[in-house]
Amino acid sequence: MGVRGWRDLAPAFGLGVLAASGQAPLGAWYLAVPAFAGIVWQVTAGRPAARGWAAGTGYFAAALSWIVQPFFVEPETYGWMAPFALVLMAGGLALFWGAAAGLAARLVRTTARQALAFALCLSGAEALRGVVFTGFPWAQPGHIWIDTPVAQLAALTGADGLTLLTLVLAALPVMARGRGTLAAALLLAMVWGGGVWQLAQPDPAAPGLTFRLVQPAAEQSLKWDPAQAERLYRLQTGYTAAEPRPDLVIWPETALPYLYTPGGDAALGVAEAARGVPVALGVQRVEGAAAYNSLAVLGPDGYQTAIYDKAHLVPFGEYLPFGDLAWRLFGISAFAARQGYGYAAGPGPRVLDLGPLGKAMPLICYEAVFPEEVNAAPERPGWLLQITNDAWFGTLTGPFQHAAQARLRAVEQGLPLVRVANTGVTQMVDARGRVTAELPFGRPGYLDAALPGALPPTPYSRYGMMPFLLLLGGLALTLARRRAHPSA
Repeated sequence: MGVRGWRDLAPAFGLGVLAASGQAPLGAWYLAVPAFAGIVWQVTAGRPAARGWAAGTGYFAAALSWIVQPFFVEPETYGWMAPFALVLMAGGLALFWGAAAGLAARLVRTTARQALAFALCLSGAEALRGVVFTGFPWAQPGHIWIDTPVAQLAALTGADGLTLLTLVLAALPVMARGRGTLAAALLLAMVWGGGVWQLAQPDPAAPGLTFRLVQPAAEQSLKWDPAQAERLYRLQTGYTAAEPRPDLVIWPETALPYLYTPGGDAALGVAEAARGVPVALGVQRVEGAAAYNSLAVLGPDGYQTAIYDKAHLVPFGEYLPFGDLAWRLFGISAFAARQGYGYAAGPGPRVLDLGPLGKAMPLICYEAVFPEEVNAAPERPGWLLQITNDAWFGTLTGPFQHAAQARLRAVEQGLPLVRVANTGVTQMVDARGRVTAELPFGRPGYLDAALPGALPPTPYSRYGMMPFLLLLGGLALTLARRRAHPSA
């Protein structure tokens, strides 16, 4: 492709960058929706696959710019990889957009129908992006609505339904110009009004529990420095011991700076500081040859009452794909998590029965960005508990996007969310996704916050992706019917 060819893709790339402004922390949906409309117009004007890929590359390069941050924890060793990681991540995820645009162009020829076809194909592609190759549903187009009443639609359709709404809104002006713009405005006003009505409904009764959320704000480069371990341990046990006493103390992901052993000195020291209050804390533990990223619950005596091992691990960050398979088939142990190289995965979603504290579904780090996995809990919990270490994501965009997606899980499930970060966003969230209490970003401290009540099961918690698939299928059938009968 010559210079002229690349120059032809520049507008689509720029519109993709602008569309990313809808993601947290900006949340500029009023810029993102016109940008998506511009992308639809670009795709229908020619070279659909190439322009779709260019738009996706710009979008993901801007939305996922935080991906370079982990490489600068040790910049002298890994810093050179950062630009390659961003380019490969953005260009690779953009293939979903290019494929959707190419497929839409093959299905229909007229501009109006191709615009809707692209909206439907991209909605389907984004849903697939969330599950294939272990899934990565970060920065979906539908996430631009998380800080607006429109997000309440997720209780019915999930995040995929918000993406479908976003892309249909973007396609309508391309399909029918003035009339399409008016139709988009009316559709948005209707969904927005429905969200306002939902948010105005009475809050469910709270269970009367107060949780202490502990945020040590440890820099990632110092988190595992042996000289810092004692300081971090004393900092967090000091917060744990503070008066007045809560009903539960929660430490973030891998907050215990020592290898965890049930009943060991470090665990007993935490319980001593808690003075009779149970503590849920992120730990690293070893069982046999395997290491786990876990959440342990300690009773008043310091002994473990519940354990959860992280099930959805970060590829290349927490484990190497196919490492265990190489061990089983060929005896190669250098990449096998079960042989201690990286973390081993836990058995999957579970609910912890914490007695008078209710039933909690634990989520460790980016497990909270996978709505289908939250929906796969073996029983309905009373609240969601996410512990995380967002120091890897920098301080500009990543931690805020991560927190926003976790809040969307609260909306989808109709459950309160307790989110505790090492360095990141620590907050209490109600069952409609509203923040009820929050710690200042990046500062060490603790927060005592009341646990909000839970709503009745939502349609999404009951039926999962089915409402989204019905909407997508219905629109696809309408498009197919009009293609078969142009005068219809």
